[in-house]
Amino acid sequence: MQWSVLAASAAAIAVLMLSTWFVSLKLRDASIVDIIWGFGFVVVAWVSRFVADGNAERQNLLVACTTLWGLRLAGYLYWRNHGKGEDFRYRAMRKKFGERFPVVSLYSVFGLQGVLMFVVSMPVQLGQMPSRALGVLAIVGVAFWIVGLAFETLGDSQLAKFKADPSNAGQVMDEGLWALTRHPNYFGDCCVWIGLTLIAVDAGGVAWAGVVGGVAMTVLLVRVSGVPMLEKTIGRRRPGYAEYVARTSAFVPRPPKRK
Repeated sequence: MQWSVLAASAAAIAVLMLSTWFVSLKLRDASIVDIIWGFGFVVVAWVSRFVADGNAERQNLLVACTTLWGLRLAGYLYWRNHGKGEDFRYRAMRKKFGERFPVVSLYSVFGLQGVLMFVVSMPVQLGQMPSRALGVLAIVGVAFWIVGLAFETLGDSQLAKFKADPSNAGQVMDEGLWALTRHPNYFGDCCVWIGLTLIAVDAGGVAWAGVVGGVAMTVLLVRVSGVPMLEKTIGRRRPGYAEYVARTSAFVPRPPKRK
């Protein structure tokens, strides 16, 4: 059974990412992959729900939590990026590879994100297979998920409001949740996936392998494409960012250090 769920999820991701790649060629905008990232997990959750034969309560919980998280993220990124053209990261790639960019983007952008999506979504896939009833770990997982979604939603809302004020152009956002952590959205994302992982492993059996997904998401956010990538250039674009870094936690929220 587990192989059929994994195969169905892999096939769904492949179709989704290949279709998105074709659309990106028409639009000349590879940035749409960022919007599809959250939506892809929703697809995986629903495909797994229909293929797997596990505990219905856990399946519905995993699907609901993943759907709410994924659609919120996709909707927010669409609202934030719509009409602003291709992201500078992909413009740089397009300039570097020239006519080869379509092929390069297929495997280095869309293909790579598809593989990462498959690995990260392991809790959502494997957690729907065993049939054990919901337990304490699942309750703790829901608590993590609620905290994570709240951090993401409030953090994004506070940042959007800050950017909407012309007087804040080029300034550092250090208010609200952003005074406690430099990346409340990434911290929230991490909590969401810790929560989903706990809900999954609460089922026992093969679902414990889903831990790899929660670990993978955390590593991506903290060490690879989250905090490091964003902070690589932001210091040059935001006056006073070095001072902000000195007093504010990079990830886990805490009161800012006193000067």
